[in-house]
Amino acid sequence: MVLKLKQVMKRFGQFTAVNNLSLEIPEKEIFGFLGANGAGKTTTFRMILGLLDTSGGKISWDGLPLNYSTSHIVGYLPEERGLYPKLKVRDQIVYLARLRGMEKTEALRELRFWLEKFKVPEYENKKVEELSKGNQQKIQFIAAVIHKPKLLILDEPFSGLDPVNVEQLKDAVIALKENGTTIVFSSHQMHHVEELCEHLCIMHKGRPVVHGSLKEIKRSFGKKNLIIHADFPLQSLQDFPGVVKARLTMEGVLLQIESEKVAESILKQIVGKGFIRKFALEEPSLNDIFIEKVGDSYE
Repeated sequence: MVLKLKQVMKRFGQFTAVNNLSLEIPEKEIFGFLGANGAGKTTTFRMILGLLDTSGGKISWDGLPLNYSTSHIVGYLPEERGLYPKLKVRDQIVYLARLRGMEKTEALRELRFWLEKFKVPEYENKKVEELSKGNQQKIQFIAAVIHKPKLLILDEPFSGLDPVNVEQLKDAVIALKENGTTIVFSSHQMHHVEELCEHLCIMHKGRPVVHGSLKEIKRSFGKKNLIIHADFPLQSLQDFPGVVKARLTMEGVLLQIESEKVAESILKQIVGKGFIRKFALEEPSLNDIFIEKVGDSYE
């Protein structure tokens, strides 16, 4: 069961929000969707969900179009949260689960399972407005997964959460993937995508500018990061042949270099000048790749 987008377009009058987007999202995997504000991520999600019609192209799940008849297999956590503040958590979740075709007893069983997992069983009879922002987010997440969807779309699921809640939600997402759910999520926080995703797409002005497996994207980027901590000045390395970017740090220097050979040359240059505490060559970060491909428009 693969989610396919083929030459998908979305126009609003003269404005093209999504431009010729083709993706294949593998089954039972977490797929990352990145882009600055206005890149077309949320518009794409809404087309996948059938909330917006495409202006061109096709979207399919297991070869079939996604529409209201397939809504029971899809879960969605929108970026703009939308719970009824005056309703109790129990009534809220049961109502939404019934809309998905679940029986009340089954919905309550699933709700209690998730409240226990998030270590907040006492929230069942609390009103949504009585909960903190982080705990409201957990309830919104439960609403998206209560019916055990095969495809789960999470729009900025970690925004505004403290580190403890982020870890709890992350663990829940990984557990769902391991149980066979295909998950697509967008995030502004690169480290979450690096940690969770095998494949990703970076969008810029409605177009995909990078798409593929995270390992291949990093490998093809070419440049490496070289971290040097030493007890002697390293400023001169900023002008060393093969150094693309340099940033002085409290401990030493962080260099972006063209190849491993440049690292060898630098090591030969600094050996014997003093004590070297750290000399580490690392893969480029997703943040490096994003900034190179999208530029300063990232927020």
